[in-house]
Amino acid sequence: MGKVTTAYLLTCAAIGVAGGIVLAAGWSLSLAMFVTMPFVSVAIAGLWVLPAVVALRLLQRPFAGLLVGLISGLVLAPFYTVSAVATTLFWSFFPELPFLATLYRRWATWLHYAGAVTIGIAYPILAAQSFDLWSMSPPLLVGFIALCAASCVGGTALGIVLADRLRAAGVARLARHRATV
Repeated sequence: MGKVTTAYLLTCAAIGVAGGIVLAAGWSLSLAMFVTMPFVSVAIAGLWVLPAVVALRLLQRPFAGLLVGLISGLVLAPFYTVSAVATTLFWSFFPELPFLATLYRRWATWLHYAGAVTIGIAYPILAAQSFDLWSMSPPLLVGFIALCAASCVGGTALGIVLADRLRAAGVARLARHRATV
């Protein structure tokens, strides 16, 4: 695992704050959509996995996704509620899960997508009461879950692209150097 450096923590903080800003806009949009058209509100669910995916792809360190999720939640908490921290940790756990299952020995791209599909299916089921899923017709229910999963896969793909571009710019290299303060 290596030592936790100042550069690593600052990189996680930067990703977490940027993620919190993106999620603030997403949260407002999601609330408005949930009131007017709850079915469509899961179309932006992929935003919630984005910060964790960027951190995990860029840094390839255990718990980087959860740390970024914690920071994103702390950014959101003053504007929404303290439960924002639990929400962002929940959404950050699933991108982290496939890597945890491999004991952080593999960092294959497909593991990011496995986490996306898992949360994309799990979230609608766990939030079934909020969306009144069990009253939907079976085709509508399948469409709802598929929309959520597709959104999470899309958010993951975007996170991978962003992390790869940050890595090409040298950000990962900076985060791995020891701080000499």
